[in-house]
Amino acid sequence: MNQCRLRNTMLFEIPLRAHVALKWMRHNKAGLPIRQLRTDSSCKAPKAPAKSKDADSLLNGSNANYIDGLYSRWKANPKSVDPSWDAYFSGKPRGASTKSTDKRKHHRPPIAPSPARITTRTELPSRNISTTNPVSTTAAAAPPAMDWKYIDDHLTVQAIIRAYQTRGHLAADLDPLGIVQALGTTSVDGARRNATEAVLRQHYTYVFNDLNATFKLPSSTMIGGSEQFLPLKQILDRLERIYCGHIGVEYMQITSLNKTNWIRERFEKPDAIQFSPDEKKLILERLTRSTGFENFLAKKFSSEKRFGLEGCDIMIPILKEIIDRSTSLGVESVMIGMAHRGRLNVLANICRKPIADILGQFHGLKATDSGSGDVKYHLGLYMERLNRLTNRNVRITVVANPSHLEHVNPVVMGKARAEMYQRGDTTGSKVLPIIIHGDASFCGQGVVYESLHLSDLPNYTTHGTIHVVSNNQVGFTTDPRFSRSSRYCTDVARVVNAPIFHVNSDDPEACIHCARVSTDYRATFHKDVVIDIVGYRRNGHNEADEPMFTQPLMYQRISKLKTCMVLYSEKLIKEGVITAADYKAMITKYDKICEDAWEESKKMSTIKYSSWIDSPWTAFFQGRDRLKMCPTGVSLATLKKIGEIYSSPPPKEHKFKVHKGILRILALRRKLVESKQADWSLGEAFAFGTLVKDGIHVRLSGQDVERGTFSHRHHVLHHQSRDKVRYNSIEHLYPDQADYKVSNSSLSECAVLGFEHGYSMANPHSVVIWEGQFGDFCNTAQCIIDTFIASGETKWVRQSGLVMLLPHSLEGMGPEHSSGRIERFLQMSDDDPDVFPDTCDCDFVARQLMEINWIVTNLSTPANLFHALRRQVAMGFRKPLINFSPKSLLRHPLARSPFRDFNECSEFKRLIPDGKTANKPDCVTKLIFCSGKVYYDLFKEREDHEQDETVALVRIEQLCPFPYDLIMKELELYESAELLWVQEEHKNQGAWSYVQPRFDTALIKKENETRCISYVGRLPNSAPATGNKVQFMTEYKAFMTDVFGEMTEGNKQRLESIVKEQQAKAKAATKAGNEALDAAKKRAEHSIKEKAERTEEKVTGAPAKSLAYNLKPFFLERILEILKEYIQMYLQYL
Repeated sequence: MNQCRLRNTMLFEIPLRAHVALKWMRHNKAGLPIRQLRTDSSCKAPKAPAKSKDADSLLNGSNANYIDGLYSRWKANPKSVDPSWDAYFSGKPRGASTKSTDKRKHHRPPIAPSPARITTRTELPSRNISTTNPVSTTAAAAPPAMDWKYIDDHLTVQAIIRAYQTRGHLAADLDPLGIVQALGTTSVDGARRNATEAVLRQHYTYVFNDLNATFKLPSSTMIGGSEQFLPLKQILDRLERIYCGHIGVEYMQITSLNKTNWIRERFEKPDAIQFSPDEKKLILERLTRSTGFENFLAKKFSSEKRFGLEGCDIMIPILKEIIDRSTSLGVESVMIGMAHRGRLNVLANICRKPIADILGQFHGLKATDSGSGDVKYHLGLYMERLNRLTNRNVRITVVANPSHLEHVNPVVMGKARAEMYQRGDTTGSKVLPIIIHGDASFCGQGVVYESLHLSDLPNYTTHGTIHVVSNNQVGFTTDPRFSRSSRYCTDVARVVNAPIFHVNSDDPEACIHCARVSTDYRATFHKDVVIDIVGYRRNGHNEADEPMFTQPLMYQRISKLKTCMVLYSEKLIKEGVITAADYKAMITKYDKICEDAWEESKKMSTIKYSSWIDSPWTAFFQGRDRLKMCPTGVSLATLKKIGEIYSSPPPKEHKFKVHKGILRILALRRKLVESKQADWSLGEAFAFGTLVKDGIHVRLSGQDVERGTFSHRHHVLHHQSRDKVRYNSIEHLYPDQADYKVSNSSLSECAVLGFEHGYSMANPHSVVIWEGQFGDFCNTAQCIIDTFIASGETKWVRQSGLVMLLPHSLEGMGPEHSSGRIERFLQMSDDDPDVFPDTCDCDFVARQLMEINWIVTNLSTPANLFHALRRQVAMGFRKPLINFSPKSLLRHPLARSPFRDFNECSEFKRLIPDGKTANKPDCVTKLIFCSGKVYYDLFKEREDHEQDETVALVRIEQLCPFPYDLIMKELELYESAELLWVQEEHKNQGAWSYVQPRFDTALIKKENETRCISYVGRLPNSAPATGNKVQFMTEYKAFMTDVFGEMTEGNKQRLESIVKEQQAKAKAATKAGNEALDAAKKRAEHSIKEKAERTEEKVTGAPAKSLAYNLKPFFLERILEILKEYIQMYLQYL
């Protein structure tokens, strides 16, 4: 920011000094033109037509910085700059010497006083500054006769105005404690002004000059209202009142001139902050309720934690003003996310939750419904009520939040975005997200930055979020000087060019004005905006905390302060707006409301967790049999249609140029469809396509999901010669299908996963999927997983059908590209390993799913992925699905499913038995249970070791909840076989620690069972995998040898013969391909030659040989390209 940053909208549009400077800048020392700038010869040059309403001027901060730098060098040594600049700064002809004994900063030739200068200073003599001829550096004409001092004065005043606009907030009176105060100075008129040298910089001394001098106001300010001229004293006084009072307006970081002018109009115009007597009374009434609620709780529960709002009581009137004003502008739903401080007050006075219900949370009553519940200051709420001021219904949701403060931010944004989608609200005019922050957490937690960066992304934007910071000026026990490096806790919001309104919490009218401006700004521009309520915390971190241990001086001041309510009531009584009796009546009225609620709460004997739900799906659950499982299979005709469209390039009418590699992928997909086989990509597409056909909205989000991390998905095709032209075949399956949205996300796991979780909370009739780039990377979103997804239903009775796809398998890619940490998810599963369930229950499968906190799968077939995704909406309830996706299996020839596994008679397979050994179970000596990709490794090794009849491989596809009933069947089938659990993960990782006690429970349940299950796999390790290829293979061979033993000589000879046979086939295929290519070449050459001969003989009668040879390279090259592609496809198919 530079105080000399000038726009062409300021006085004289482009000031005279800048004209001269730019005239010089058009030519460098070599006389080469740099830029041509047309200017008018009069002082009042007409405005240049703006390119756009948000366009910035030519004279920006960079030019001003450049000129300032030259001027500083010139002051130190006039010879250090070009002679033309020396002449310009000194006011002498450019050929004149710069030596002088005069110590003034500026040296100008004497100029006769102008009549305008003597009278009103309203007109200036005309000037003639040529801009068409090059500036000579050797000989130049003297500067025009003009009142340079007068021009300098105007430029200085403009710079002072810009300094206030840019840095005035640095000197604003924001701290109600008076700890952080603007130093201020006393000017020549005796008035004390806050703006210091830090604000005005080199123009600071100018404010001690003649304050009665009158200046024309530039168009970049609105402090004059209808007046165009003001004395310097009034200019300074008005700027002080606007920018250095109880509001610090931080907005000059915004690059849009339209937005900055809009903000200036709301603050700079005279009488911009005006409240009628009735509005002032309403503010006091709301402040009375906010303070009264906290006082009542302090009186009844003096030592219990409630995280009260004392010291920042004005937050409640601010929120009510935002909601009132937004409702009048058309908002129908308000989403609020916040931490614990002030939450009970918000529930009582914003949502109007019955106070008796809130007080009941303090009584320690037993809950009548299931779940663990949560502390009262974490609870959420969903209320629909009539807004009395606007007489419109509004839905208010306070989203439940753990103690992880800011992690609710993306959840609120996702929930708001989902509701916008449901309402068809494409501009955010019906749904408003409000997020309340603490000062320490807003600048200290990385999820804030991640969430803010979603604000303008097309598939994540909420079209503006209002951020309210409850600034206590302390974080727990840590001073701001030790908790942040920036001046303000809100500086993180500058990265998205959000305007920031810092306001003193003890000035209610200033606070409410900021609330109004913020609401209107969001409604007008659909961008984020921040209100920083600078207050304090009257108690410690909680009510049982002693703050004097760590902030003694701060709390000595706080103990002497009157509350904001008392201060404002005294102000209104002094103004005659209310009487002391009116104020007392307000307090008495609200005290009675609280006392009545207290008496009612004492009659309560139980509580219900479900009465605090923030996302009720009442219509979804009414009349629904939750144990009914709808079928997930579909008809072959549906599969064929989806497969054909999915494997085809865009229709010809789209004129879409597809990458050649994509065409090969589409051709391979079509071969799969023709052979009625599905690989992983096709199975997933079948799931998405059938879901949208059924009217289910599908949303897939994550890093690189449009293509897929492993280049397997390619749902979004990109035109190869036109930018921003895309095609998604799944969006064009049926004319009446639901929406399918696939979107690459920002490089964030925490915020994006939180966003998708919030999105899934809004509507049960949708499938919301987040895919990790690698499963390993979900650890940066662990807070969202632990506190929202894993335990959200238990704590807050809130269901979610979110799907997480985590690529997982050990394939030698190192410790951070191997493991999705299955063990962590299984450890957080809440089924009891020591209790064998009632497997005879006809609803056992559905009941087991309903009673678990989430579903964990490690799938090995595309068909099972298809059924698992469709099962998410086939259940009578919603559960998160955590699936550990494959990597190498995406293209593995064995990891394919026939179409019959997708048809109406098929369903999700929780366990896949071994089809080879089932007919001869008595021959089996080893029964191996496994999960995921390791099955295909075991399958190959079993074949290599020729143990197909003696080793049974059983895949557990659904790890949690554990398929006890199917496990028992396998144990009974192979009664004499040794039981092994084989995994590729290390022993202290993977599923072993989860499945072992459950296998033991199943074996104990089985009569006359003496066997136990043993572990085979990698040894324990602190890292998920090795990054050394040799060590990786050594580990692999070691645990495969533990399973199958060493290979016999017969095994080795058989493998050698198989390898030789495969090599021979490959050579034969290559030879056949080369022969086909040679034959095609010859045919192409012969065809080209014949065609050329016929064409030339017909047209010219000239010898055909030359034309044929001219055409030959062109046609032959193209034909060879086509043939090469065909041969490559053929070889790949083989």
